[in-house]
Amino acid sequence: MLEIGYLFPRRSIEDAKATISKYARKTPLIQSMFLSRQVCDANVYLKLENMQLTGSFKFRGANNRMQHLTKEEAERGVITASAGNHAQGVALSGKLLGIDTTVVMPDEAPQLKRDATAGYGAEVDIHGATFDDAHKWMFERAEKEGKTIVDPFNDKYVMAGQGTIGLEILDDIWNVDTVIVPIGGGGLMSGVVTALKSFNPGIHVVGVQSENVHGMAESVNKGKLTYHHDDFTLADGTDVAMPGSLTFPIVDKLVDEIVLVNEEEIAQAMKDLLQRTKIVTEGAGALPTAALEAHKIDDQYIKGKNVVALVSGGNVDLDRVSNIIDHFLKPMGKSVG
Repeated sequence: MLEIGYLFPRRSIEDAKATISKYARKTPLIQSMFLSRQVCDANVYLKLENMQLTGSFKFRGANNRMQHLTKEEAERGVITASAGNHAQGVALSGKLLGIDTTVVMPDEAPQLKRDATAGYGAEVDIHGATFDDAHKWMFERAEKEGKTIVDPFNDKYVMAGQGTIGLEILDDIWNVDTVIVPIGGGGLMSGVVTALKSFNPGIHVVGVQSENVHGMAESVNKGKLTYHHDDFTLADGTDVAMPGSLTFPIVDKLVDEIVLVNEEEIAQAMKDLLQRTKIVTEGAGALPTAALEAHKIDDQYIKGKNVVALVSGGNVDLDRVSNIIDHFLKPMGKSVG
């Protein structure tokens, strides 16, 4: 058995599953015949976290963290930083648990996610051009106002909450061969890879990031925490230039490979998930499908295998969906009505 307990104990993920069970949904795992037969020649399943509360896996980690606050921490109110999905997870958890919440969001956060976060009752503080700017301001404001920080990824309770996805995958398909997961700051991947590898070290776990923003891949390549942010990415949910100090060593130790996809490949995957599988996903949620369609993962881990691609969220502005559809239809001489 792989010795991973010193990094992040599986027991904490099992505890998180019990903790969040009152609120979080067990999301569906469905087979995509399009990806299985036309793309991969494999048994490809989609884990639909776009059907989780708030439309994203982030509810799991946020809820687990907030249920572990002390009375004094909760009474001070919590603050977090997010481009949108963790924001909604914290905001809804605050509403359910009776905790005041403040969310710092960057200018690049989609309007849909801003509105949804405010709709759950959180104070929304727009600050900075990028997530990393908002994240820095989160620490500064927390110190000034005495608020309790609920970090979006660099927190053991958040990581454990996200890891419950790995347990659910194993409940549904224990003999899975390959699991493909989006990576931003690394909280999702840290939890999922721990759950999977502690059950079967032979499961091949692949992380996917955008070519434009891939701090985790760069950090793994350099062997130390490294910043990477070249440009805007459709995968705004993973637009994190620097991974977490807690998540990086877990990903570095346990994840088998990290592959990069470009913006065209992300857009193609978003379009195909909508058109061929009837799944609305945001850019981050389409990263694993993009990696499959672009054949970024060696066939030895895909062809004839049981493969799970995680659709991490579905919170996407309709304008963005419309633009993507328009982009792919125009070359064929069609228009969007």
